[in-house]
Amino acid sequence: MPQATTSSAPATMRAVSQDAPGAPDVLKVVEVPRPRPDRGEILVRVHAAGVNPADWKTRERGVFVGGATPPFTLGWDVSGVVEEIGDGVTLFQPGDEVFGMPRFPHPAGAYAEYVTAPARHFAPRPKGLTHIQAGALPLASLTAWQALVDTAHIRPGRRVLVHAAAGGVGHLAVQIAKARGAYVIGTARAAKHELLRSLGADELVDYRTQDFAETVRDVDVVLDSLGGPNWARSLRTLRPGGTLVSILPLDETFPREEAEAAGVRAVFMLVEPDQAGLREISALVEDGRLRVITDAVFPLEEAAAAHTLGETGRTTGKIVLSVTE
Repeated sequence: MPQATTSSAPATMRAVSQDAPGAPDVLKVVEVPRPRPDRGEILVRVHAAGVNPADWKTRERGVFVGGATPPFTLGWDVSGVVEEIGDGVTLFQPGDEVFGMPRFPHPAGAYAEYVTAPARHFAPRPKGLTHIQAGALPLASLTAWQALVDTAHIRPGRRVLVHAAAGGVGHLAVQIAKARGAYVIGTARAAKHELLRSLGADELVDYRTQDFAETVRDVDVVLDSLGGPNWARSLRTLRPGGTLVSILPLDETFPREEAEAAGVRAVFMLVEPDQAGLREISALVEDGRLRVITDAVFPLEEAAAAHTLGETGRTTGKIVLSVTE
């Protein structure tokens, strides 16, 4: 069995922690013990950590989906360098550059200088990407990939409607759907249409001036990140046999009877750590068929400002924390 390596890293590290639920100002930088990798795990020195809606929703609730409560450290998106490997790890060696979405939806603690996680929650960093760019990718791109490819099984010629197409998940979903040969329709403000056309969108709807439910028809797949009234309106765009994939849990507000009557499938999909998916995404990046847009980069100490910006809902692409220069 491969032997664990030892690290010369310091015994403590900086991390963003919160002691209670609340507004962004609950996020504080603290000094905490550096974690050690267990069997099958790697220790990664974090260079960049992506910021996602799941982060600020967890911060506000003060509890993770799996039940963890404060104090805790947020964050799942990681790009960094392997510092140490635990017993049994054969995929990586110290010095390897990796990216991943470790442990989701359980705490991973990516808003920190170091993280540990199972080695197979990571993949080699895509060639040509900086750590900032790679740190923006994992959660959003895996969400798009697993929703469109693994869940909806899109294939050439399918018509795909992507809501919030200029957002973190949306702008990547547009490109992934296009790379799979789909005809892509996106909803976004008019100011973002030029960007989305450059990413491959075939048709765009300005949700502020047009009702997509009245103009979009015969769609095979809808990727929805909005929920609420958008579910019922999205069902009207689907052809019989189509699929609505929501990345928000379906609840009592979802029009189940209407979906059944229309003969369409509606599912909630929760993204999972997925090395195979990360490798597929890397291949798209390296082939020039997928690029990640970063809206803003903040230092670790300004995690609260990053959350404040994210909660406006007006960003294009992703927000990233720069952890290690």
